[in-house]
Amino acid sequence: MAIKVSNLTEGKVLSGLLKLAFPLMGTSFLQMAYTLMAMAWIGRLGENAARYEAAIGGIGMFLWLSTSIAYISMIGVEVSVGQSIGAKKMGRARIFASHATTIAMLVGIGWAVFLFVAATPLLSFYKLDAKTTAEAATFLRMVVFILPFQFLSYNFTGVYNGAGRSAIPFKNNAMGLALNMVLDPLFMFGFNMGFHGAAVGMMISQLFVFSLFYYQIRIKGSIIGNFPFFTRLKKPYLKRVLFLGAPVSAMNSLYAIINLTLARIASIHGGHLGMMSQTTGGQIEAITWNTSQGFSTALTAYVAQNFAAKKMERGVQAYKYTLRILGTMGVIVSFAFMFYGRELFGIIVPHEDAMNAGAQYLFAMGTVQVFLMLELTSQGMFNGIGRTIEPAVISMTFNLLRIPLAMYLATSMGSIMGVWWAIAISTLCKGTILPLWFFFIYRRMRRKGIA
Repeated sequence: MAIKVSNLTEGKVLSGLLKLAFPLMGTSFLQMAYTLMAMAWIGRLGENAARYEAAIGGIGMFLWLSTSIAYISMIGVEVSVGQSIGAKKMGRARIFASHATTIAMLVGIGWAVFLFVAATPLLSFYKLDAKTTAEAATFLRMVVFILPFQFLSYNFTGVYNGAGRSAIPFKNNAMGLALNMVLDPLFMFGFNMGFHGAAVGMMISQLFVFSLFYYQIRIKGSIIGNFPFFTRLKKPYLKRVLFLGAPVSAMNSLYAIINLTLARIASIHGGHLGMMSQTTGGQIEAITWNTSQGFSTALTAYVAQNFAAKKMERGVQAYKYTLRILGTMGVIVSFAFMFYGRELFGIIVPHEDAMNAGAQYLFAMGTVQVFLMLELTSQGMFNGIGRTIEPAVISMTFNLLRIPLAMYLATSMGSIMGVWWAIAISTLCKGTILPLWFFFIYRRMRRKGIA
């Protein structure tokens, strides 16, 4: 069995970081592109397109929540495997991989069962008509069958990332998305399945991605060596995986739940167009969020290995490079959202009223993209040194404030724009506080001689 890892504690910092980051950025984008692809085709379903977009947006929120829950094992195994490799303890890396895989399997099955049973009441949370809610519930019940496999795919992605082999998950997800691009229109229009055809395409594509991971890890042993997918959980390893992964998962899960609530507020103040603006606009924004999250994940893996190898100065240097790169990206995205938001929205939903409503959302989000990049970069740094609680607490606090702030601003302004500005204000706060807090922590670490 081949054991193939990348040593991130040696060589040039920038080239090593970029080599790791670009596949991760692509992988993060591809993992959310399934929903975006479905939205693009659903936007071509005629006069009911905007209502179906609102429905798929609501479903996408729950799938986003699913991904956030999957981070329990994904982030936990990424950091624990990365630190084990940095400390030259390959046996421990395999034990962590087995424990995280078991956790992913159990959590994925439990979550899938819950969504299947509760699909209708969950989707009734939105202010959608009964027919749209019923069709959305059927869609959700279809796709939950692949969630356990998707959870495992995320977990295997974390194993590869921790080992510095981020190109493998990228290739797997790229092939899955390519398949989905063919299957969605085939089932929706070729087989006349309409809205639900997108669910079938998504299911087959995600199963295909899992099968690729299974072959590579179980058959080829192409990572840290073969490790069991199901093992008896031992307390020290279980606690470590949960300690690392749970705060990030909780932070992202809360973020998803908050956006669920904001979507409901948007539907109250703007009807199905208001909800569609937030959910579809959020998916467009997620292109930059997820690709930047990929760079942040690369920083996590890079810092984890160097921190364990007592080469923290390399991790700090990688942090500074990431700030410059993502900061530049933030400026470019801000310009695009603020001045070409209508055109960008029209790619997904080519209807006049939808484009106008969506442009308002993207304009507000465009004002704070740089601060979003600062937040994500700092999260990656904190996660790499094993301090996942601080960024989770800061992000949770300001994300929670979005709800009362959105209710207040929407009412006082008499416009749904109040909801969008509430989101923007909280992003500005997080992007300011997190980097300042890290530099405070780093100075303390240096004084104590651990950095």
